[in-house]
Amino acid sequence: MTARWDAVVVGAGMAGSLVAQRLGAHGWRVLVLEAGRTADSAPDTAAAYRAAGGGTPTSPYPHNPHAPSPDVGDLTGRPDGGFTATGYLLQHGPLPYASGYLRTNGGTGLLWTGLTPRMHPEDFRTGDLGHGRNWPIGYHDLEPHYRAAEHELGVAADAEQQRTAVGLPIPDDYAFPMRAIPASYLDRQLAHALDGRTVRDPAMPGPARLAVTATPHARNGLPTRPTSPGDSPGPVCAGSAGCVPVCPTGAKYTPLRTQARWSASIELRTEAVVSRVLADPVTGRATGVEYLAGGAVHRADADLVVLAAHAIENARLLLLSGLANRSDQVGRNLMDHPALLTWGLMPRPVGPYRGPGSTSGLEAFRFGPGRELRAPFRIEIGNWGWSWAGGAPPAEAAALLAAGLRGKELRGSLGDRLGRQFSLQFELEQPADPANRVTLDPDRRDPLGLPRPAIHYDLTEYVRQGMASARAVSDQLFALLGAEDHTAYPAGPQWPGRLEHGGAVYGYRGAGHAGGTHVMGDSPATSVVDQWQRCWDHPNLYAVGCGSMPSLGTSNPSLTMAALALRSAERIHHDLLDLHRPLTAGTRAARHPMETP
Repeated sequence: MTARWDAVVVGAGMAGSLVAQRLGAHGWRVLVLEAGRTADSAPDTAAAYRAAGGGTPTSPYPHNPHAPSPDVGDLTGRPDGGFTATGYLLQHGPLPYASGYLRTNGGTGLLWTGLTPRMHPEDFRTGDLGHGRNWPIGYHDLEPHYRAAEHELGVAADAEQQRTAVGLPIPDDYAFPMRAIPASYLDRQLAHALDGRTVRDPAMPGPARLAVTATPHARNGLPTRPTSPGDSPGPVCAGSAGCVPVCPTGAKYTPLRTQARWSASIELRTEAVVSRVLADPVTGRATGVEYLAGGAVHRADADLVVLAAHAIENARLLLLSGLANRSDQVGRNLMDHPALLTWGLMPRPVGPYRGPGSTSGLEAFRFGPGRELRAPFRIEIGNWGWSWAGGAPPAEAAALLAAGLRGKELRGSLGDRLGRQFSLQFELEQPADPANRVTLDPDRRDPLGLPRPAIHYDLTEYVRQGMASARAVSDQLFALLGAEDHTAYPAGPQWPGRLEHGGAVYGYRGAGHAGGTHVMGDSPATSVVDQWQRCWDHPNLYAVGCGSMPSLGTSNPSLTMAALALRSAERIHHDLLDLHRPLTAGTRAARHPMETP
């Protein structure tokens, strides 16, 4: 007899782990299917990464050869300014989608930066500003779920600073679980030089006032309230500068922390690649999934199915299944945060390569009238020198060696240059555009014989104008700091994301913030899922994650994704109750997890 589950969750990343945890807490029997393998502990993964001499963000994690993970190393810039793409994602341009993701138990939530700013209320109404789409819900609908997500992830932040510097309507009596992560020495040096000063953004009618503001983090700091030993979330952030690809101490939140609290009614199966969602052709109701594992095809029947496998993989699975696409929006509206980097040398040492990658930022360009003319942006102050720009310490050492420096002269020059390095990261909003999309390539197959995802990606004039504004702001910031600008985007291997606009050259990196591929809306004619992330065409099929987001704003999307997942989990619980009345959730919890109804 085939076991039947109350819910099948596809994907054990952040969204899937949170949904499963909430459903399991209500006693529902949940099967979680994860395409990837299970990684070693954080300390062991960090040790292996160091022993290998570093590598790309996905490199220290175990890879299921049947479920490849796209990696930033799959893209290479060409001497003529174009790009070459290898690896799992098929890229059809005109510009590269420059982000990867990890298909391992825990997903990209294992190697994320851990930054958790909320979206600004204005970000939910970008369609009203003439760019992108509006949400069917607003900031205030999500606000209580933001608080729930911040407690689940253990966010460290200063509520008063988020109210005054970012303009977030956070309740007056609310305190984040952790006190804000301390500002780095670099943050303090920039605050001393910039706070209270102004710069001109060409798109804004007046000057923008600067304030270096602490960024919310999902990593352990000092609790805001006393906790008992049993409630301790683990070690406090030690500032080891190893947050990507792995926090060596476990201070950063990962989905494995949520999985550790799963109830006994949840079962996880890894190396289980879901190939199709099954649905009744008459009623449209999902009946379960087919998945490939151990060289065989398996079936899991369920009352409800939740897709939580990343924005690109969710879209791919819906396309493979031929489901939820009445609106022709499945796979469309692919978004990211194109990150424009600028970098230079400060006049004095600033102590880089310590602490998390970014502990503070500049928030003044995220909202306001300027976003009607150009994409808004958030400025991250980078603690890790020039590493993301391509000038990590080994590259600096190699350049000085090539210049003939040796011994004491080499050590002195290397210490001086590394000690004065800093970078700014301008993360730009990319509005939903149906032309940016994920499709299936029937002729190019993955190791299991399934069509691979193909990407069409470009940046609109609106985003490019945002880059121009960001560079103009950067020039003024460097001048105020007295910094020596070393920013350059030469054609070649280091800059696959290279473009020209208005006679100037720009280069961008992908932020790993995929969204929009099963977009949320208020009509089945124009969107894939409703406000609960429930597919319009299939009342018991949910597609959760950043793929549901109609806009990304300028904030890292993981916290918003977590808040949406918790909100949807409440709706899913009530859906399951409605399916099984007059039975109660408590009655069902008494059954054995593998019992067939």
